[in-house]
Amino acid sequence: MKNVLIIGENSYIGSSFAKYVDSHKPFTVNTVSAIDEAWRAYDFSTVDTILHCAGIAHMAQKKHMRKLYYDINCDLAVSVATHAKKAGVKQFAFLSTMAVYGKIHDKITLETPLNAKDFYGGSKRAAEEALLKLSSEDFKICIIRPPMVYGYGCKGNFPKLVKLGRSLPIFPNIKNERSMIYIDNLCEFLCQAIDKNKKGIHLPQNTEYVNTTKLVKTIAKLQGKKIRTTKIFNPLIGLLKHWIPQFDKLFSNLCYIKSGNEADYNVVGFEDSIKSSVQD
Repeated sequence: MKNVLIIGENSYIGSSFAKYVDSHKPFTVNTVSAIDEAWRAYDFSTVDTILHCAGIAHMAQKKHMRKLYYDINCDLAVSVATHAKKAGVKQFAFLSTMAVYGKIHDKITLETPLNAKDFYGGSKRAAEEALLKLSSEDFKICIIRPPMVYGYGCKGNFPKLVKLGRSLPIFPNIKNERSMIYIDNLCEFLCQAIDKNKKGIHLPQNTEYVNTTKLVKTIAKLQGKKIRTTKIFNPLIGLLKHWIPQFDKLFSNLCYIKSGNEADYNVVGFEDSIKSSVQD
């Protein structure tokens, strides 16, 4: 039986993973806080895999915040991994982000150059580079770069889309493709990666690409509301995408190329995943 230690007891992915495993997998899972280096008191010699979920993401990225982002998202992860390697832990699974690629509107592959545009993406990229230097046959580094993660109780951009679906009577009809991943699908991916002691870089996603218009319409339908769509705003949105980051995030393409194995870990389909995510 795998013994997994989650670093980051209050993280959305970490807490969701612990609940998922409790219902689906024969793993032993414990969680420890990253605050005040509480993790240093834990006996890592009993652990097979570290799942490092500690980090900051949904905070202001003002200039004075740079050090905090790099201290937590990079330096902390490297310190934990170094400690884990010395203790004989076999695998270190690191939650990175799609943001390491920056603004890419073509389909992203493992060969796509990294070009992070903010402290969040930059700090995660720095962590990846340092962690990979620790990799060995006895200490496997597994880096996971999820796209937007959504599910009930999540933070970030998805709750904003839910509000739009609940409140707007009309929404732009835009054809775009975005990679997203439902939290249970990500947890299943993590379980398989841990069970198989995987290493390297991985780009998990839902089986289907998500169209923003379809997503908002689905949210509205599940809330018992009707929302009309129109292309009348499309020319204006095309211009605003270049100037307003929120429009770019909503309406541009941002997706991973399909690897062909998405069905192996997609345990919940698109509409069911949205229904579970917007429940009151």
